[in-house]
Amino acid sequence: MSGDVGQEQVRAHAGGADRVATRLNSGPGAAVPPLVPGGPGDFASTPAEKKAAAGTIETELEPDTKKAADHADDATGTAQKGFDGWDTAAGLAKVADTWDQQVKTLMGRLAGEKAALRGASGLFAGNDTGLHDRFLSQSKLNHL
Repeated sequence: MSGDVGQEQVRAHAGGADRVATRLNSGPGAAVPPLVPGGPGDFASTPAEKKAAAGTIETELEPDTKKAADHADDATGTAQKGFDGWDTAAGLAKVADTWDQQVKTLMGRLAGEKAALRGASGLFAGNDTGLHDRFLSQSKLNHL
């Protein structure tokens, strides 16, 4: 797996069977560059941090983005009226349409990220509970 930073794969022949162990960005010797200079070298965050990030999207990013988009629409509309009858007005109309589409895409992305952040903690907890239940049901020690 050349080129995979922080990923190591070890094969050992033990008792006639191949055993594969994989370590991803952890343990001693894992040389992983930080995602942001000076930042942590992993994606880990707590449920509280995910909730706070989703809250920031909802209370700051979405309203501020909408406000900026509305301001740009108003300013572009005023400029279009000022250039009525000129090719510049048609160019401004095209720019406004492109801008509106980009804002719509960005707002959708923000909403998706917000939902993903809010759902991630529940998914991890559900996964952990499911694995716990599977291990308990499969253990031969349960009936001792």
